[in-house]
Amino acid sequence: MTLVKTSYNRRSFLKTTTMAGGGLVLGFSWLASCKPEVQQQQVAEMPKEWFDLNGYLKIGDNGMVTIMSPNPEIGQNVKTSMPMIVAEELDVDWKDVIVKQAPLNTEIFSRQLAGGSQSIRQGWESLRMAGATAKHMLVAAAAQEWQVPASEITVSNGEISHKASGKRAHFGEMASAAAQLTVPEEVKLKEHKDFTIIGTSRKNVDGKKIVTGQPLYGLDVQKEGMLIAMIAHPPAFGMQLKSFDAEEAKSMPGIKDVFQMKTFEDDYNMSAFDNTAFKNLVVVVGETTWQVMQAKKALKVEWEQSPTQEAKMQIFGREMNVRFPEGLEGTEGHNETLAQQGKITQEVARKDGDPEAMFKKAAKIIERSYSCPFLAHNCMEPMNFFADVKADEATLIGPIQTPEIMEQSVSARLGLPLEKIDIQMTRMGGGFGRRLYGHFLTEAGVISQKMKSPIKLVYTREDDMSMGVYRPAYHAYYRAALDANNNLIAFHVRAGGIPESPLAANRFPAGAVDHYLAENWTVDSNITVGAFRAPRSNFIAGAEQSFLDEVAEAAGKDPIDFRLELLKKAQEKPVGENNDYEADRYAGVLELVRDKANWGQEKAGMHRGVSAYFCHNSYVAQVLDITMKDDKPTVEKVTAAIDCGIVVNPDAAKNLAEGGAVDGIGHAMYSGLTFKDGAPEQSNFDKYRLIRHSEAPKEIETYFVENGIDPTGLGEPPFPPIMGALANALYKATGTRHYHQPFITEKQVVG
Repeated sequence: MTLVKTSYNRRSFLKTTTMAGGGLVLGFSWLASCKPEVQQQQVAEMPKEWFDLNGYLKIGDNGMVTIMSPNPEIGQNVKTSMPMIVAEELDVDWKDVIVKQAPLNTEIFSRQLAGGSQSIRQGWESLRMAGATAKHMLVAAAAQEWQVPASEITVSNGEISHKASGKRAHFGEMASAAAQLTVPEEVKLKEHKDFTIIGTSRKNVDGKKIVTGQPLYGLDVQKEGMLIAMIAHPPAFGMQLKSFDAEEAKSMPGIKDVFQMKTFEDDYNMSAFDNTAFKNLVVVVGETTWQVMQAKKALKVEWEQSPTQEAKMQIFGREMNVRFPEGLEGTEGHNETLAQQGKITQEVARKDGDPEAMFKKAAKIIERSYSCPFLAHNCMEPMNFFADVKADEATLIGPIQTPEIMEQSVSARLGLPLEKIDIQMTRMGGGFGRRLYGHFLTEAGVISQKMKSPIKLVYTREDDMSMGVYRPAYHAYYRAALDANNNLIAFHVRAGGIPESPLAANRFPAGAVDHYLAENWTVDSNITVGAFRAPRSNFIAGAEQSFLDEVAEAAGKDPIDFRLELLKKAQEKPVGENNDYEADRYAGVLELVRDKANWGQEKAGMHRGVSAYFCHNSYVAQVLDITMKDDKPTVEKVTAAIDCGIVVNPDAAKNLAEGGAVDGIGHAMYSGLTFKDGAPEQSNFDKYRLIRHSEAPKEIETYFVENGIDPTGLGEPPFPPIMGALANALYKATGTRHYHQPFITEKQVVG
């Protein structure tokens, strides 16, 4: 077994017997997952007394165990998987576990955030330690009561037993005594081979509530005396509020007030997650949603073009000035800019060898450009938040991926200390990165403070799609040089976007080519962008993998063999020192998907594409099969191989893999947000195309690499590579390469 020291965080474990009839409440901190020197610094700053045990597992006198799930739930199933990790080390029967959503508590938890596919990865050690610590204390209590050595006691399915004496007890019988004991300095963690819960499929703990329509989401929140609020924002990016006439709106039935609001003060130093293009808004507050919607339509608002603006922003400890240029932007101009920038020498992000010389002596050069449009997140549940702000405290309830970060923003904006801000997390009807940006939470707080009443702010679908935050528009230019023997001798990528770049300069094929050049560029924009499922990778993976297929074809090589050949070099003789992938694991998923998909044994009429990519600490390879009927493609099957370390909940993991594949196919094939005079041309699903049920793959098979490595990311990695597999399969089916998303309406407008 593995011994884990708890001495660095013993003060972050708490115990009490406050439960009726006796029991154990063990609070635990995620500081356990920090490095020792970081733990020492942070533990030293902890309060001497704890008054609120929010991060805990609770054992009742009846043996039932309640485990709090700390992170926001956006459909990635962490509310089930994270408690499974605790329950594994505790050795409790899963049927005796009750799971509850933990409230925000930054004193106990260090990362209550849903983003970057990091929840399981970051919580792995500390969640295990919490379960193991509780079990150790229960065993110690039994040993003390039975007067037997603790080493002779075994635990299984919530029962403690001593074989020699025949004594047995369930957890509840020892919980009160365990609560009197000292937290151990070290605990034993299970060997992976002894897992009985981790690695087994468990149903979503909210599953029944979801399918029976029970209130779980922000839009479900109903409180006595609550009013409804909606906002009117500029009709285009690059515009701002000039004046408004609310006389008619105020006179309408049920309307309580109409006023101008500033989401953030002008001198406020915004965080990366306060990101919003529109800070000056018109607010309508009334009794019902319908009344407020009608009053909003009756507003007479005058807008004007805004000047070039700069905002100070704190991005992970770094202060940056973000520039929003004046003007009304459009897709036509964006495409011209992308094409132009793709042809200009840009800032060098990485250079190995002498790529310029190799291109001059190449026997064959392949050059291609790829692009994608802005994308809206389009969560099923539009943005919303409940707020009840009083003179000395504030309660906010709703769907947010970054509660602990937004707590600081709300505190600053409302002028209340952090300890007086209570943010409660609801389950989210989708996030995909959109709910990282919590300006709508701050807006709700400001409105409630102004109204001196509890309110629920609700965005319409049109508000949601036309206020941002979007996936940026990207462009990538690739060159590859082959020698007379069709060996890849040089590789060049020049990537950028509006207003950020998708380039990952140290990813494959960096490290596998002696002569390599990566260039980076960006163009400022007043259109608000942010993280979108697998940020940056969601474009660059498909572009890169499409290009590698074309290079393989030019070299006369099988696409998988070509990639494996490069990865073998990266394993045996890597170029450079900053390669951010493990070549053997990368090759492993390609080999696994090749075998599981029976690559090279396609049936007649079947057309296949392959793609593989590394992001968020995980590796995914996918083979996509297409058939054609009446010149229309049908995705018959996707075969996926994934290396994400230990899989906690296999069914949930497959769901993520399947959802990522469907999502990726849909966005590459159909989705795009275009602009004219600064305004989005799609504001609802009648014009914004998403994948339909009949267009999803008929079959998806997912295989996980079993290597015993601690869990890495899974929410995002299956999404990016499928776009390349789709493009490559379409080429095999139609003979036409696709370079510009969405493929269904591709026009050669970007060079």
